[in-house]
Amino acid sequence: MPGLEAQIQEIAGLLTKARTAFALTGAGISTESGIPDFRSPGKGLWVSTQLMDVLTSEVLQNEPERFYKAAMPLLAEFAAAEPNPAHRALAELERLGHIYGIITQNIDGLHQRAGSQRVWEVHGHLRTGSCVCCGRKQPFARLQKSYEEGEIPPRCPACGHMLRPDVVMFNEPLARDFFDVHDLLYGGCDLMLVVGSSLTVYPAAGLVTLARDLVIINLQPTPYDEQARVVIREKAGEVLPKIVAAVRDMSP
Repeated sequence: MPGLEAQIQEIAGLLTKARTAFALTGAGISTESGIPDFRSPGKGLWVSTQLMDVLTSEVLQNEPERFYKAAMPLLAEFAAAEPNPAHRALAELERLGHIYGIITQNIDGLHQRAGSQRVWEVHGHLRTGSCVCCGRKQPFARLQKSYEEGEIPPRCPACGHMLRPDVVMFNEPLARDFFDVHDLLYGGCDLMLVVGSSLTVYPAAGLVTLARDLVIINLQPTPYDEQARVVIREKAGEVLPKIVAAVRDMSP
C-alpha cells in the first residue's frame, strides 16, 4: 500500500489532468470546525440522540415546539461555526481551476464562507427560513432571535404563520441543487473528490457513480472504497492543504 505522500501526489496528478472535477463533501469535513458528526460509529448524532425522529416535516407541522426545541440549539451551533483548512483548501482548488465546484450534503454554509464560488447544497442551507404559508424568506438570524426571545415557533412578520429553516428534513425531497448538479455531472465528470462523507445517504451518495474516477478522504470506510483510485483515512484539514501544495508544484 502506498504511503500518504505518494497518495497525495497521485491525487494531485489526477486533479491536474482532469478536465472536469468536482468535490462532494459531507459532515466529516466540518467536524474540524466543531460541528458534530452524524454517523460516526457510537458517537454520531443520529446514533446518540433521537434527532432522526424529530427533524421531520411531520413533527414540524404537528409539534412545532418540540421540533424547534430539538433543532434550534443544533442549527445555531452550525451557523456559528467557522471554516477550517479543509474548506479553504477546496476553495483554493476551485480558484486554481482544478475543481469546477463543490457538491455538499452540509447545511452550514462553510464552503461559501471559505471562498468557494460554485456550491450545490443538496440538503439546503441556514442562510434563510421560509414562511410555511406565504413563502416569504427571512434571514435565519431572525428565526434564531425569535426562538431565543421565546417565540416558539418563530412567526412570519408578514402573515403571522410559522417560519421554517430552509433545510431538507427527513421525509422531504432534496433541494433543487441536487437535480441541477445531477444533470451537470451526467454531462461529464472526470474526477470526484469525496471529503468527509460516509457515502451512505442516498440519493446524494449515488452521485459518485457519475464520475469516471473517484478519490475518497474520510476517516471511516465507505461502501465505495473499493471503487476509488485513492482512499485516505486521515483528517481532511491536514490532507487537503498538502494536496493544494502538491498541485501548485505540478503547475507550470
